[in-house]
Amino acid sequence: MGTSIYEDIEPADFSEIDSYSLNDRKSKVDLEAFASVVGAGNSVSEFLDSLPDILGAKSLKSLAQKIVEARKAGKPIIWGIGGHVIKTGLAPILINLLERGYVSAIACNGSVLVHDSEIATVGFTSEDVDATLGSGSFGAARETGELLGEAASIAAAKDIGLGEAFCANLIEKEPAFASSSLLCAAYRNAVPVTSHVTIGADIGHFHPTVRGNDLGQGSHVDFRLFTSLVAKMNDGGVYLNCGSAVTLPEVFLKAVTINRNLGSMVSGITTANLDFIQHYRPLTNVIKRPNAGGAGKGFAITGHHEIMVPLLAAAIDSYSQ
Repeated sequence: MGTSIYEDIEPADFSEIDSYSLNDRKSKVDLEAFASVVGAGNSVSEFLDSLPDILGAKSLKSLAQKIVEARKAGKPIIWGIGGHVIKTGLAPILINLLERGYVSAIACNGSVLVHDSEIATVGFTSEDVDATLGSGSFGAARETGELLGEAASIAAAKDIGLGEAFCANLIEKEPAFASSSLLCAAYRNAVPVTSHVTIGADIGHFHPTVRGNDLGQGSHVDFRLFTSLVAKMNDGGVYLNCGSAVTLPEVFLKAVTINRNLGSMVSGITTANLDFIQHYRPLTNVIKRPNAGGAGKGFAITGHHEIMVPLLAAAIDSYSQ
């Protein structure tokens, strides 16, 4: 060694390192898991088979298999969705899955009611907030607020869930674009929709006809309904959280603990979070905590909804053949 100014420090001696043969080591990736090249003439199923059996691609395919298994076993497949799923044009994909039995129930936050009903009524949604906030007109769409107010009043008067009342009120108006509405499709097929609102978070909440006590009562009924739906997930059910970073992960975790309090352990389930950012609450409340110490499995799949949900639907179709 040359002369060093660090007189009291000697470089470590690696000559006695205990090594082993690479052939004796267990590794997590081998060639069988590698991707294969597909061409323009290949089918969607062949494309999915070509994906590497590694990390996100492996999780996507595994989740699709779990969903197909749940369908065959008659177990619930509950989709928890936020408004972004509707705004990215995925209703046709979800409607197709629903009509084929791969959506047993839909839990949604309040923004889903807004965006889906606007699509059903006028064929467009998602206003330019930056352009309207300055004038104070952001969120003041009359038809959206009136529809929500009517539905909340109906829910309170009939003591039914806000989701059911909203879907019924929407479809009764025979909207021009009902065929593109997930909520209308759910109501036609008697698929439960539960709406879990955060009062003040959605544009319709400040419409003159919307009453907070009606919203709260209808959403509380939906929470109770959702808890009953989660109870049926035990030993094989699936819950997917798509596009809700706070509200639905919290609601799901509370439904799990209530059922365990009442004697139903809700174990052996599959949970998943599909989002373009993996937030704390979905990872903790959907993926980790419900499956801790049990036989269940959680999947965190990162990517844009407009890409990942169609891919998942295609994988479900492929594995259901």
